[in-house]
Amino acid sequence: MSMRRHRRPNTQDAELDITSFMNLMIVLVPVLLLSLVFSQVRILNLQLPVLTEEEQAQDEQEPKILELVITPSRLTLNYPAGMALKQFDITETGYDFAALSVYLQDLKLTFQQQGIEKNDIVLLLDPAIDYQTIVSAMDTVRSFKAVVAANLVDAELFPMVSLGDAPAVSDSEPQAPIGQAIGTKQ
Repeated sequence: MSMRRHRRPNTQDAELDITSFMNLMIVLVPVLLLSLVFSQVRILNLQLPVLTEEEQAQDEQEPKILELVITPSRLTLNYPAGMALKQFDITETGYDFAALSVYLQDLKLTFQQQGIEKNDIVLLLDPAIDYQTIVSAMDTVRSFKAVVAANLVDAELFPMVSLGDAPAVSDSEPQAPIGQAIGTKQ
């Protein structure tokens, strides 16, 4: 018996043509990378108020703390501490941070004209205030957008921000006088 071997005909392996796939990847990868949303991490520095012995003695006589009290119904700016300077009621769109910024710009200018170097502010927060409102308030009191030499820059307002708890005030209690001039006592 003779065994015959059946030989297969020599066939070459077919080459894969991946040129069109590579062209697709070359176009697709940059498009996907450009459409990615990169998360931005921002760090907001908080300052602890540091008082020297001389400042503590002055503060016992006359407190000179600028406060922004944030409650669910309004923003109240106090200067000196506890004396309402201006109130910003909540609107249909939320807190009026634009009006607060304009008022703080005028207040900063008034401080500079009176020779008062004020760079700190204390945010007193009601427990019901959400995180986004706190961050928006901090951004508002730190700086504002200004045009300097045809460039938009952040101009400094009160960059040293401290946080605290808002005093518990019931609706029946009388409010501090509003619109009192800076540096005057009643």
